[in-house]
Amino acid sequence: KYRVVFSPDKAEFIRKDGNIESRLEVTVSPEDNAEVRRITLTNHSGHTRIVELTSYFEAVAAPWQEDAAHPAFSKLFVKTEFVRDHRCLLAARRPRKDEEKPVWLVHAMSVEEDHAIGEMQFETDRMRFIGRNRDITNAEALEPDQPLSGSQGPVLDPVMSLRRRLRIEPGGSVRAVYSVALASSRKEALELADKYNDFRISDRTFELAWTRSRVENRYLGLAPDDVVSYLDMVPFLLYGSSFRKAWAKHIESNTCSQQDLWTFGISGDLPIMLAVLEAEDEDILDWILKGHEYLRMKGLYTDLVVLINKVEGYNQPLNEKVRNAIAASHARELAGKPGGVYVINSSDIGPQQISLLYTAARLVVEESPEVFTGRLRESRLVAEAMPAASACFDSEKRSQIKVHDMPEEEDLQFFNGIGGFSRDGTEYVLMLGGGRRTPLPWSNIVANRDFGFLVTESGGGYTWYKNSREFKLTPWANDPVTDRQGEIFYVSDLDEKCHWSLTPMPIGGSGTYTVRHGFGYSVFEHESNGIRQSLTLFTAQELPVKVCSITLKNLTGRQRRLRATYYIRPVLGVNDSLTSPFIVTKGDDRGMLFITNRFSRDFGDCIVFLASGSDGVSYTGDRALFMGHRGDAAEPAGLSGENLNEVTGAGLDPCAVISCTKVIDPEEEAVVVFLLGCAGSAEEALAMKDLLAGPESARAELERVKASWRERLWAIRLRTPDDSFDTIMNGWLLYQTIACRLWARSAYYQAGGAYGFRDQLQDCMALLNIWPELSREQILLHASRQFREGDVQHWWHAERGNGIRTRYSDDLLWLAFVTAEYLEKTGDESILHERVPFLEGNLLAEGEYERYEEPRQADIEASLYDHCVLAIDVSLRTGPHGLPLIGSGDWNDGMNAVGREGTGESVWLAWFLLTILNRFIPICLRMKDFRRAETYREKAAMLIESIEREAWDGSWYRRAYFDDGTPLGSARNPECMIDSISQSWAVISGMAKPARAREAMEAVQRFLVDADEGIVKLLTPPFDDGDLQPGYIKGYLPGVRENGGQYTHAAAWVVLALAKLGMGNKAGEIFHMLNPINHTRTGIEYSRYKTEPYVIAADVYAVSPHAGRGGWTWYTGAAGWLYRVGLEYIAGFMKKGEKLYIDPCIPGSWRSFTITYRYKNAVYNIEIRNPDGSCSGVSHMIVDGRVSNEGFVELSTDGVHNVEVIMGVPYHLPAGPGPGEAGLKSGAGKGPGYAGTRDAEHAGTMDARNADAVSRNTAGAVGAKPGK
Repeated sequence: KYRVVFSPDKAEFIRKDGNIESRLEVTVSPEDNAEVRRITLTNHSGHTRIVELTSYFEAVAAPWQEDAAHPAFSKLFVKTEFVRDHRCLLAARRPRKDEEKPVWLVHAMSVEEDHAIGEMQFETDRMRFIGRNRDITNAEALEPDQPLSGSQGPVLDPVMSLRRRLRIEPGGSVRAVYSVALASSRKEALELADKYNDFRISDRTFELAWTRSRVENRYLGLAPDDVVSYLDMVPFLLYGSSFRKAWAKHIESNTCSQQDLWTFGISGDLPIMLAVLEAEDEDILDWILKGHEYLRMKGLYTDLVVLINKVEGYNQPLNEKVRNAIAASHARELAGKPGGVYVINSSDIGPQQISLLYTAARLVVEESPEVFTGRLRESRLVAEAMPAASACFDSEKRSQIKVHDMPEEEDLQFFNGIGGFSRDGTEYVLMLGGGRRTPLPWSNIVANRDFGFLVTESGGGYTWYKNSREFKLTPWANDPVTDRQGEIFYVSDLDEKCHWSLTPMPIGGSGTYTVRHGFGYSVFEHESNGIRQSLTLFTAQELPVKVCSITLKNLTGRQRRLRATYYIRPVLGVNDSLTSPFIVTKGDDRGMLFITNRFSRDFGDCIVFLASGSDGVSYTGDRALFMGHRGDAAEPAGLSGENLNEVTGAGLDPCAVISCTKVIDPEEEAVVVFLLGCAGSAEEALAMKDLLAGPESARAELERVKASWRERLWAIRLRTPDDSFDTIMNGWLLYQTIACRLWARSAYYQAGGAYGFRDQLQDCMALLNIWPELSREQILLHASRQFREGDVQHWWHAERGNGIRTRYSDDLLWLAFVTAEYLEKTGDESILHERVPFLEGNLLAEGEYERYEEPRQADIEASLYDHCVLAIDVSLRTGPHGLPLIGSGDWNDGMNAVGREGTGESVWLAWFLLTILNRFIPICLRMKDFRRAETYREKAAMLIESIEREAWDGSWYRRAYFDDGTPLGSARNPECMIDSISQSWAVISGMAKPARAREAMEAVQRFLVDADEGIVKLLTPPFDDGDLQPGYIKGYLPGVRENGGQYTHAAAWVVLALAKLGMGNKAGEIFHMLNPINHTRTGIEYSRYKTEPYVIAADVYAVSPHAGRGGWTWYTGAAGWLYRVGLEYIAGFMKKGEKLYIDPCIPGSWRSFTITYRYKNAVYNIEIRNPDGSCSGVSHMIVDGRVSNEGFVELSTDGVHNVEVIMGVPYHLPAGPGPGEAGLKSGAGKGPGYAGTRDAEHAGTMDARNADAVSRNTAGAVGAKPGK
């Protein structure tokens, strides 16, 4: 028994399960921001029953748009608490902005205590409640005898769940009340909990809600039938339905996008109701106006568009009647406003605009209210009565399966019980099943420049084209708990009438799933139901196509009829809840299914397609019919027949499914290739299908993809005594940088799609030794996002250039920094003369810190050199302490309030700017820009003086100064006493006093390096409830991300600084600590770290109980920086133009290691020997049998060359580029003051020649003559 009753004042859910009847009543308080749920349980049996009553909901406490856009980010600001005395849970959202106020969510429970057994239980950790790879329908917390864990605090994924155990006597009943309320303080939240825990107050709330609904109905003059009709409209306004098939011809013919609604003043952001009026339809107008107002009073805001479809004669024109009706209605103040009424005359617009209005509408009223509401009720049951398909389970078929030898277990590196690396390091291989699963999704990012997908070990993930946020082809599920799937591969046994999935989710069989994440592909292998199966997923090397190759081998002694099916939930935009009303599907007799969304502004002309090269293809575009009324991906109704129903078109709850059948004899195998791609036309899609949909062509394309990645990633190969170092360095860090950061710009925990000005610029530095052409493109692209005034877009989308203009102070300087790095590595001076246009737009007004806009391309352009020096010049302004202005933040975006009033200063920015000035002085001289070179010298000297005078705190350098002069990163600060990046960059810049630089890094090791937890904190102590207000960083939970957790980007700079100091043991130790392989070597370790062992996490938490847990993986600039640190500053590989320097800084235990370098057509075999166990310093170098007096290798473009580097006390100071050539770096690139020094761990003093180099380099940077 199950019955639901929706009334104006409440909703009732009545059901009977066995002998227990339940009645749940839900209402909203007219007095407070509160919802009350009243529950009555009745025992109809003849004996006493013990029941558990458990609540559950996700604690958001934020606008739904923010939560939907980036759930993982939104959840980091919420902290939970159980207050037993008040029988409630609290969830507090920490404010991110000054103008935001704290938000308190309270969830309370009251029961009739004489029926209660034991204490109240609670849960606030969603992972603990639901369980990994489960969902709310089979939550782990609801398993028999499974108590709630009682977790609270910084749970990272907050929910609210309260449970009581109750005794119900035979024939008796028990009552309980749950309430949820929103408050502005903890005190108010507890008062609301106490209030609604009172049964009398709760009962009164239902009475008040009933009274209020009667008053509202009288106010609007509504009859009871009208109210029911208006409530019937709600699901059609909020969710997809087949009701829209009535105007499918308009949706299919529409060629306009959302922005075309702006012509009418309609944003398209709210649900649209379209009322089409003829002369005789005046009763429709009054009825729909009242309905629009009724829904608005209930909090459901819609745009009502009245389309006058006929122009009457002079007397009593219809449009005048409409105006009069609106003027007399409650909507009179909302005419032409969002959430209001818009009147459009069909005679004033064309057919395409009429189709646009129909397409945009969630509901269209064209007939009398009686006919319209009758059709609504008929459309409620969308899915036809189709039987659910049955899943197969291995044990049912075992007797029919022949015995086969299973493949031998692989010899994996760093195997931890569930996974390890292949011997060549190119794959991470997971062995799942039998209770073995990853603690969080372990994903792979597979992409080319324009197209890609994310896939997890369970089979979750999504696909995109061009822009991984703006044009998702399938849903991005930012949910590491359920890892729900928007793409599923099924296999159906047509004779046994059952099915299973090729991936562990949603219908995994027993036995082991082998999952391989490789460079450019992922593979799922499994044996079940008498079939050995393999699914290989990859993108074409250049085309926008995802290739899905399925191999099925029949292991039984009988012929098998198997059907392979590929299901996707199409998005074709940002979010399927927004785009599904506009999706149109169309089948094709050539084995293709096309999907379009003409309503998309930037991608309306794109044709997404599913295709297969197999015969006998069937398809469907109707999700309601395919999934059935249960909507269960494990039992889709569409798999119950021999073929799919081939229903496509517009106005559906859309999906895209394609399938084909294979007859497979015993011991034979069949291959099915599915494609998911994007094209500009059906013909272009067909051409891609013909090129890739065959088994052999798919196999050949996969080999091309693998070869392409090997060529890029193996240009430099390291072999050291540390296998974990080699594995992460020989491919994975570069793959993460290229595939994820540069091409995908997306990952499991954030789908940005945009370019970040500082982000991809830093990333491309990692490619300068292997792919300088790509770095060159990136630099010029970013230069084109600079405004005429010198500032830049913080981030932007490539399609229209829409993004944000800010007052961040470091963004623009990265252009100069990376350009200098490019020049040093490549020697390609021509890039400085490339002409690049500027942007133009309105300047930020006073008090305006950022603006989202679509700037124009200016008519003027300038050389890249001019772009760089403009960025430097506008950054030379300093504050009261002589330090650069921090603006609305520097590298740490979260410190956006330090300089909000315009006088706050950044110590880190001073080091960074100093670094750039010194690198650009010789560039200016080469460009014959002598006056600017002199200006930069003078400014550099002033900055050094100001830093050492104003920023030294006694044992380390401060981080910043607030507008009022309060220091940040000082021993006097109870929060953020020390910040790592001011210390690291004191060394990286090469301009700090050597003794202070060492002391500052000693402070980093003392306060920020936590060896027990294996993390390097960005700052400590974290911001919490102190007086300092640095910005939204304080909104993060303490110990999370930038707020006192490890921010791996900055941690990589710590390693770099230690290497520059010659501290090889310590640099190697912390690199080892940052390497995710070393957090996941055992089951205990990976259970704690939780995230992938093969890619870098942007952050690692430092807050109990999550200390040592990896945060957001893949999408982090730390990957590129850590690669550079490992290659250039630990292994000592430093290419400068056509010269190669080798000057390692390594752990003393490394007695030798090798580097293989492929440069154009030449191969360099480099062996570094360390006979004395030194940490730094090169005694001499032998190149092709000859001792190199120059201290470097002059690179040749062909041949095989052998280089031997002997570490020890230098015979001479290597003749590396001096300050007049590359600015900062002396010797072999370790930086002034520290290059070529013996490690302090092995020698207490610098030799005299290196000490002399310090003085020469420093002088050259700030006061030497031109060219010195």
